[in-house]
Amino acid sequence: MVWTYLHAKIHRTIRSRHLLKRNQQLLVAVSGGQDSLCLIKLLLDLQPKWEWNLGIAHCDHRWRPDSQANADHVANLAQNWGVSFYLETATQPLNSEATARDWRYQALSAIAQANNYQYIVTGHTASDRAETLVYNLMRGTGADGLQALTWQRPLNADIMLVRPLLEITRQQTEQFCQEFQLPIWEDSTNQDLKYARNRIRQELIPYLQANFNPQVEAALAQTAELLQAEVEYLETAAEQLRQEAMSWGIENSCASLPLRLNRRVLQKAPLALQRRVMRQVLQQILNDAPSFEHIEKLTALVLAPNRSQTDPFPGGAIAQVEGDWICLHKS
Repeated sequence: MVWTYLHAKIHRTIRSRHLLKRNQQLLVAVSGGQDSLCLIKLLLDLQPKWEWNLGIAHCDHRWRPDSQANADHVANLAQNWGVSFYLETATQPLNSEATARDWRYQALSAIAQANNYQYIVTGHTASDRAETLVYNLMRGTGADGLQALTWQRPLNADIMLVRPLLEITRQQTEQFCQEFQLPIWEDSTNQDLKYARNRIRQELIPYLQANFNPQVEAALAQTAELLQAEVEYLETAAEQLRQEAMSWGIENSCASLPLRLNRRVLQKAPLALQRRVMRQVLQQILNDAPSFEHIEKLTALVLAPNRSQTDPFPGGAIAQVEGDWICLHKS
């Protein structure tokens, strides 16, 4: 095996960030593109050191006429490498990037659970991280959206999603594939500018590189990395504040309600933590992620006069000020 810079870097990253453990079952998502081929090649080469059991999963979205041929290509690679292969095909063509992403993670999780894989590993890169930050920024988001892709996150109680290539750019994965003559399957939809992410990749990022900063991908990915640590800290602090605000005292007019917050506790905290507490609370009562407007109107009750109340949230819940308390009455 040729030990390259990327082999050494990924080996160090996995070890220093505690992304993966020895002797574990890893399900690797492989589309056939350069990033996922770079990923599976690196993991196969590192396998003797880590003693992993690797499997390859491919999700056929049925977006393209050649999607079945693409799936067959990945299946042949898995067979040549002696790796178990799993295929999930959409029952009908998926009509949006968001729908496809949700379906893909559900499919990968189902494969992992059925075959006892503890980790799902994807080939997201620093380039993907930069593009996701820009995409979320333009849609409107806080620090949570700007942290973009994280190194790992639980998909459920038993399966962890891991992204070990977040410090590697798309240019580096392309060079790696060329060096090892890996057979990349070119996805024609990556050139389709009707998708916002493709316009960011094909037009916006090159414009920023040419006119502002040649290293803009690395700069944006670094910003996402810094924000990730800050978001983790703020979420922990907000959770502690929420627990204190919900448990402080027991004698009040809404003591029997499952969701109530003490305003005296919240008033001592910075606005940033107040907003995070309100978002955590709203996540318990809303089916969708709470909007900025939802969070703001609930946060306003921290300093509002007694008997102030919000208009109904989606689903009908109403928040009302009752003395020192904010009480949420579910519909």
